[in-house]
Amino acid sequence: MIKQAIIPLAGLGTRLLPLTSVFPKELLPINGKPGIEYILDECIHAGIKEIIFIISKKKEMIRDYFYNDHFYKKIIKKKKDPRILKEYRKILKYKKMIKFVYQNKPLGTGDAVLKTKKYIRNKFFLMLLPDDLIMKNNCSKSMISVHKQYKSCVMASMNVKKKTVSRWGIYKLDRKLDNKNYLIKDVIEKPSIKEAPSNQAVIGRYILPKKIFSELLKQKPGKGGEIHITDAIQKLIYNEDKFIAHNFTGKYLDCGSMQGYINSTLEISKL
Repeated sequence: MIKQAIIPLAGLGTRLLPLTSVFPKELLPINGKPGIEYILDECIHAGIKEIIFIISKKKEMIRDYFYNDHFYKKIIKKKKDPRILKEYRKILKYKKMIKFVYQNKPLGTGDAVLKTKKYIRNKFFLMLLPDDLIMKNNCSKSMISVHKQYKSCVMASMNVKKKTVSRWGIYKLDRKLDNKNYLIKDVIEKPSIKEAPSNQAVIGRYILPKKIFSELLKQKPGKGGEIHITDAIQKLIYNEDKFIAHNFTGKYLDCGSMQGYINSTLEISKL
Protein backbone atom coordinates (compact mmCIF):
# COMPACT_ATOMS: atom_id res chain seq x y z
CA MET A 1 0.00 0.00 0.00
CA ILE A 2 1.15 3.54 -0.76
CA LYS A 3 0.66 5.63 2.37
CA GLN A 4 3.43 8.24 2.08
CA ALA A 5 3.79 11.20 -0.26
CA ILE A 6 6.59 13.71 -0.74
CA ILE A 7 6.15 17.25 -2.07
CA PRO A 8 9.21 19.31 -3.11
CA LEU A 9 8.61 22.95 -2.09
CA ALA A 10 12.11 24.44 -1.93
CA GLY A 11 12.03 26.11 -5.37
CA LEU A 12 12.27 29.90 -5.58
CA GLY A 13 9.19 30.44 -7.77
CA THR A 14 10.92 33.00 -10.00
CA ARG A 15 8.25 32.69 -12.72
CA LEU A 16 5.77 34.22 -10.26
CA LEU A 17 7.85 37.25 -9.30
CA PRO A 18 7.19 39.81 -7.86
CA LEU A 19 4.52 37.88 -5.87
CA THR A 20 7.08 35.35 -4.66
CA SER A 21 9.68 37.93 -3.57
CA VAL A 22 8.29 37.65 -0.03
CA PHE A 23 5.58 34.97 -0.23
CA PRO A 24 5.95 31.25 -1.11
CA LYS A 25 4.11 30.45 -4.33
CA GLU A 26 2.49 27.41 -2.68
CA LEU A 27 0.61 29.68 -0.26
CA LEU A 28 -0.69 32.02 -2.94
CA PRO A 29 -4.51 31.85 -2.97
CA ILE A 30 -6.21 30.13 -5.88
CA ASN A 31 -9.91 30.92 -5.76
CA GLY A 32 -9.59 31.77 -2.06
CA LYS A 33 -7.59 28.70 -1.03
CA PRO A 34 -3.78 28.27 -0.83
CA GLY A 35 -2.51 26.20 -3.75
CA ILE A 36 -0.83 23.67 -1.46
CA GLU A 37 -4.18 22.75 0.10
CA TYR A 38 -5.46 21.41 -3.24
CA ILE A 39 -2.43 19.08 -3.29
CA LEU A 40 -2.99 18.03 0.33
CA ASP A 41 -6.66 17.27 -0.32
CA GLU A 42 -5.70 15.15 -3.33
CA CYS A 43 -3.34 13.15 -1.11
CA ILE A 44 -5.93 12.68 1.66
CA HIS A 45 -8.63 11.49 -0.76
CA ALA A 46 -6.11 9.07 -2.32
CA GLY A 47 -5.55 7.39 1.07
CA ILE A 48 -2.18 8.97 1.93
CA LYS A 49 -1.47 9.06 5.68
CA GLU A 50 1.86 10.91 5.85
CA ILE A 51 3.17 13.78 3.73
CA ILE A 52 6.76 15.00 3.69
CA PHE A 53 7.31 18.62 2.68
CA ILE A 54 10.78 19.50 1.35
CA ILE A 55 11.33 23.19 2.11
CA SER A 56 14.25 25.59 2.53
CA LYS A 57 15.02 28.09 5.28
CA LYS A 58 13.83 30.81 2.89
CA LYS A 59 10.40 29.15 2.76
CA GLU A 60 9.74 28.56 6.46
CA MET A 61 6.55 30.59 6.04
CA ILE A 62 5.07 27.32 4.75
CA ARG A 63 5.84 25.64 8.07
CA ASP A 64 4.53 28.67 9.96
CA TYR A 65 1.23 28.39 8.09
CA PHE A 66 0.59 25.02 9.72
CA TYR A 67 2.02 25.95 13.15
CA ASN A 68 0.20 29.19 13.92
CA ASP A 69 -1.86 27.76 16.80
CA HIS A 70 -1.40 30.74 19.10
CA PHE A 71 -2.91 33.09 16.51
CA TYR A 72 -5.95 30.87 15.90
CA LYS A 73 -6.62 30.19 19.58
CA LYS A 74 -6.44 33.87 20.42
CA ILE A 75 -8.77 34.98 17.62
CA ILE A 76 -11.27 32.12 18.16
CA LYS A 77 -11.49 33.01 21.85
CA LYS A 78 -12.11 36.63 20.96
CA LYS A 79 -14.46 36.33 17.98
CA LYS A 80 -16.04 32.85 18.28
CA ASP A 81 -16.43 32.81 14.50
CA PRO A 82 -17.49 29.30 13.27
CA ARG A 83 -15.77 29.86 9.91
CA ILE A 84 -12.41 30.54 11.59
CA LEU A 85 -12.87 27.54 13.89
CA LYS A 86 -13.55 25.35 10.85
CA GLU A 87 -10.39 26.63 9.12
CA TYR A 88 -8.30 26.00 12.26
CA ARG A 89 -9.58 22.42 12.55
CA LYS A 90 -8.67 21.85 8.91
CA ILE A 91 -5.14 23.17 9.51
CA LEU A 92 -4.78 20.88 12.56
CA LYS A 93 -5.82 17.91 10.43
CA TYR A 94 -3.15 18.75 7.85
CA LYS A 95 -0.50 19.36 10.52
CA LYS A 96 -0.89 15.87 11.97
CA MET A 97 0.05 14.39 8.59
CA ILE A 98 3.01 16.60 7.68
CA LYS A 99 6.75 16.26 8.30
CA PHE A 100 9.33 18.80 7.14
CA VAL A 101 12.81 18.24 5.70
CA TYR A 102 15.16 20.89 4.34
CA GLN A 103 16.87 21.42 1.00
CA ASN A 104 18.73 24.69 1.45
CA LYS A 105 20.69 24.58 -1.82
CA PRO A 106 18.76 24.34 -5.13
CA LEU A 107 20.45 21.16 -6.37
CA GLY A 108 17.53 19.69 -8.30
CA THR A 109 14.46 17.54 -7.78
CA GLY A 110 16.56 14.40 -7.37
CA ASP A 111 18.47 16.01 -4.52
CA ALA A 112 15.16 17.08 -2.94
CA VAL A 113 13.87 13.51 -3.10
CA LEU A 114 17.07 12.23 -1.52
CA LYS A 115 16.43 14.42 1.56
CA THR A 116 13.42 12.21 2.41
CA LYS A 117 15.35 8.91 2.31
CA LYS A 118 15.29 8.14 6.05
CA TYR A 119 11.53 8.71 6.29
CA ILE A 120 10.31 6.41 3.50
CA ARG A 121 9.28 3.08 4.98
CA ASN A 122 7.55 1.11 2.21
CA LYS A 123 8.68 -0.14 -1.21
CA PHE A 124 6.85 2.64 -3.09
CA PHE A 125 5.86 6.23 -2.40
CA LEU A 126 4.00 9.05 -4.14
CA MET A 127 5.57 12.32 -5.26
CA LEU A 128 3.54 15.37 -6.29
CA LEU A 129 4.86 18.60 -7.82
CA PRO A 130 2.85 21.56 -6.49
CA ASP A 131 2.89 23.61 -9.72
CA ASP A 132 0.64 20.97 -11.32
CA LEU A 133 -2.96 20.95 -10.14
CA ILE A 134 -5.28 18.23 -11.45
CA MET A 135 -8.93 18.94 -10.72
CA LYS A 136 -12.23 17.04 -11.00
CA ASN A 137 -10.74 13.52 -10.93
CA ASN A 138 -8.14 12.48 -8.36
CA CYS A 139 -5.01 11.66 -10.35
CA SER A 140 -3.09 10.23 -7.38
CA LYS A 141 -5.95 7.88 -6.52
CA SER A 142 -6.19 6.56 -10.08
CA MET A 143 -2.40 6.11 -10.25
CA ILE A 144 -2.42 4.11 -7.01
CA SER A 145 -5.08 1.84 -8.57
CA VAL A 146 -2.83 1.33 -11.62
CA HIS A 147 0.11 0.58 -9.33
CA LYS A 148 -1.93 -2.07 -7.50
CA GLN A 149 -3.07 -3.65 -10.76
CA TYR A 150 0.32 -3.82 -12.49
CA LYS A 151 2.68 -3.86 -9.47
CA SER A 152 4.79 -1.14 -11.06
CA CYS A 153 5.92 2.47 -10.90
CA VAL A 154 3.50 4.96 -12.43
CA MET A 155 3.92 8.46 -13.85
CA ALA A 156 1.17 10.84 -14.94
CA SER A 157 0.92 11.51 -18.67
CA MET A 158 -0.87 14.08 -20.80
CA ASN A 159 -1.18 14.64 -24.53
CA VAL A 160 0.40 18.01 -25.49
CA LYS A 161 0.61 19.92 -28.76
CA LYS A 162 3.59 18.86 -30.84
CA LYS A 163 4.88 22.44 -31.13
CA THR A 164 5.18 22.62 -27.29
CA VAL A 165 7.13 19.37 -26.66
CA SER A 166 10.38 21.23 -25.92
CA ARG A 167 8.76 22.58 -22.71
CA TRP A 168 8.21 19.10 -21.26
CA GLY A 169 9.71 15.76 -20.38
CA ILE A 170 8.41 13.49 -23.16
CA TYR A 171 7.78 9.75 -23.02
CA LYS A 172 9.10 7.21 -25.44
CA LEU A 173 6.32 4.65 -25.18
CA ASP A 174 6.38 0.88 -25.39
CA ARG A 175 3.28 -1.28 -25.72
CA LYS A 176 -0.22 -0.22 -24.73
CA LEU A 177 -1.56 -1.96 -21.61
CA ASP A 178 -5.12 -0.60 -21.79
CA ASN A 179 -6.94 2.58 -22.82
CA LYS A 180 -5.15 4.80 -20.29
CA ASN A 181 -1.82 3.08 -19.62
CA TYR A 182 1.39 2.44 -21.56
CA LEU A 183 4.73 0.92 -20.65
CA ILE A 184 7.53 3.50 -20.79
CA LYS A 185 10.72 2.87 -22.78
CA ASP A 186 12.39 6.16 -21.93
CA VAL A 187 11.85 9.76 -20.82
CA ILE A 188 13.45 12.53 -22.89
CA GLU A 189 13.81 15.88 -21.14
CA LYS A 190 12.72 18.89 -23.26
CA PRO A 191 13.44 17.42 -26.72
CA SER A 192 13.24 19.40 -29.96
CA ILE A 193 10.16 18.83 -32.10
CA LYS A 194 12.22 16.58 -34.42
CA GLU A 195 13.72 14.56 -31.56
CA ALA A 196 10.47 14.08 -29.58
CA PRO A 197 9.51 10.37 -29.55
CA SER A 198 5.83 11.21 -28.84
CA ASN A 199 3.64 14.08 -27.66
CA GLN A 200 2.89 12.41 -24.32
CA ALA A 201 4.31 14.65 -21.58
CA VAL A 202 5.35 13.96 -17.99
CA ILE A 203 3.06 15.68 -15.47
CA GLY A 204 4.01 16.15 -11.80
CA ARG A 205 2.66 12.95 -10.25
CA TYR A 206 4.95 9.94 -9.69
CA ILE A 207 4.76 6.61 -7.89
CA LEU A 208 8.42 5.79 -7.32
CA PRO A 209 10.26 2.81 -5.79
CA LYS A 210 12.31 3.15 -2.63
CA LYS A 211 15.26 1.75 -4.59
CA ILE A 212 15.49 5.09 -6.46
CA PHE A 213 17.44 6.44 -3.46
CA SER A 214 20.32 4.08 -4.29
CA GLU A 215 20.44 5.49 -7.83
CA LEU A 216 20.29 9.07 -6.59
CA LEU A 217 23.19 8.47 -4.18
CA LYS A 218 25.37 7.30 -7.11
CA GLN A 219 24.18 9.93 -9.55
CA LYS A 220 26.46 12.71 -10.77
CA PRO A 221 25.06 16.20 -11.35
CA GLY A 222 23.51 16.71 -14.79
CA LYS A 223 22.34 19.85 -16.60
CA GLY A 224 22.88 23.01 -14.56
CA GLY A 225 24.87 21.09 -11.95
CA GLU A 226 21.68 19.59 -10.51
CA ILE A 227 20.62 16.06 -9.59
CA HIS A 228 17.63 15.34 -11.82
CA ILE A 229 14.98 12.79 -10.83
CA THR A 230 14.47 12.02 -14.54
CA ASP A 231 18.05 10.70 -14.81
CA ALA A 232 17.46 8.27 -11.93
CA ILE A 233 14.13 7.16 -13.46
CA GLN A 234 15.87 6.54 -16.79
CA LYS A 235 18.48 4.38 -15.07
CA LEU A 236 15.77 2.26 -13.42
CA ILE A 237 13.95 1.86 -16.75
CA TYR A 238 17.21 0.79 -18.45
CA ASN A 239 17.64 -1.76 -15.64
CA GLU A 240 14.21 -3.16 -16.60
CA ASP A 241 12.14 -1.70 -13.78
CA LYS A 242 8.58 -1.36 -15.03
CA PHE A 243 7.26 2.21 -15.35
CA ILE A 244 3.79 3.01 -16.66
CA ALA A 245 2.58 6.27 -18.24
CA HIS A 246 -0.94 6.90 -16.97
CA ASN A 247 -3.20 9.18 -19.03
CA PHE A 248 -5.25 10.80 -16.28
CA THR A 249 -8.78 12.12 -16.85
CA GLY A 250 -8.80 15.21 -14.59
CA LYS A 251 -8.42 18.85 -15.63
CA TYR A 252 -4.78 19.93 -15.68
CA LEU A 253 -3.82 23.43 -14.46
CA ASP A 254 -0.27 24.81 -14.51
CA CYS A 255 0.13 27.15 -11.52
CA GLY A 256 3.87 27.73 -11.95
CA SER A 257 3.69 30.76 -14.29
CA MET A 258 1.89 34.06 -13.85
CA GLN A 259 -0.55 33.41 -16.70
CA GLY A 260 -1.10 29.84 -15.48
CA TYR A 261 -1.72 31.06 -11.93
CA ILE A 262 -4.32 33.60 -13.10
CA ASN A 263 -5.96 31.03 -15.36
CA SER A 264 -6.10 28.46 -12.52
CA THR A 265 -8.17 30.78 -10.34
CA LEU A 266 -10.58 31.45 -13.23
CA GLU A 267 -10.92 27.74 -14.06
CA ILE A 268 -11.36 26.55 -10.48
CA SER A 269 -14.02 29.22 -9.87
CA LYS A 270 -16.10 27.53 -12.61
CA LEU A 271 -15.90 24.02 -11.08
